[in-house]
Amino acid sequence: MAHFGIDTSKAFGIRVPNIRKLAKTIGKNQDLSLQLWETGFHEARLLASFIGDYKLVTETQINSWAKDFNSWDICDQACANLFVKTPYFKSKVLEFAQAEEEFVKRTGFVLMACAAVHLKKEADETFLEFLPIIEREAYDNRNFVKKAMNWALRQIGKRNAFLHPYAIETANNILAQQNKKANWIALDALRELNSDGVLVKNKQ
Repeated sequence: MAHFGIDTSKAFGIRVPNIRKLAKTIGKNQDLSLQLWETGFHEARLLASFIGDYKLVTETQINSWAKDFNSWDICDQACANLFVKTPYFKSKVLEFAQAEEEFVKRTGFVLMACAAVHLKKEADETFLEFLPIIEREAYDNRNFVKKAMNWALRQIGKRNAFLHPYAIETANNILAQQNKKANWIALDALRELNSDGVLVKNKQ
């Protein structure tokens, strides 16, 4: 787990498929989710993100959990399974994307990526609003932040043919900053956004 950048200080080493299987058996249980989270154990928090009920997630819970994040996988699962489905996701993007704490800031950009993939009815304008934030924060070279920014940029660009050129423009704007730390975010995104697979998909 440590090899993949996961904090193992409070972990049992249980494989994620087994945790998902347990979550399926339990079903949605918001009270248990909150209790599991408070244990601080890695697998317990993953399970908490699987069984939580997004309809009952409050803004206070989002703020509290985001401050507790110390592993990218827990951050990503909480965002995908819970946070992005709440009415607060957009305001949390705007807030967290300029946070000082590495995993809180990551949360803002993971929410962008998750929204681009999962929120099929979300307006394109939402993602046009997100792109300048990626451009603005691209200087942040911290591993878990820059990878989330890259992920968000790629997913927004792949969402549809309308957003694709705007994502490419954002990547080129990042390159124009002439900041070596930011270049990877843009170059890696451009590699995928200009790939045959993405170009064909956006023409369909």
